[in-house]
Amino acid sequence: MSRKVETEKDTNLENSEKNEPSYWVYILKCIDNTLYTGVARDPYKRLQAHNSGKGAKYTRNRRPCKLLYTEPQSNRSTAQSREYQIKQLTRAEKLDLIKLWQGNIDLS
Repeated sequence: MSRKVETEKDTNLENSEKNEPSYWVYILKCIDNTLYTGVARDPYKRLQAHNSGKGAKYTRNRRPCKLLYTEPQSNRSTAQSREYQIKQLTRAEKLDLIKLWQGNIDLS
């Protein structure tokens, strides 16, 4: 009997067939009020990693972090492109993006 090994390509195909995003771009607010943008398959698990000190080096000394924004993407390439676009925005532009997504919640 042969056993099929599932690859990332297979997973992406399954997700696209189910119409589910396979990657997410997310923005965190750190304890020092800075914003961190990243890409993850599961932004909630990634938030847990950031808050447990196992996330990005940037967030390790800025815990706890709060998830403010998520944006679904169909694959890693588009997610990383969108992450780059968001990282080029000013803080004010990022906050505007978050407010649009959250419905004008006060972020101060």
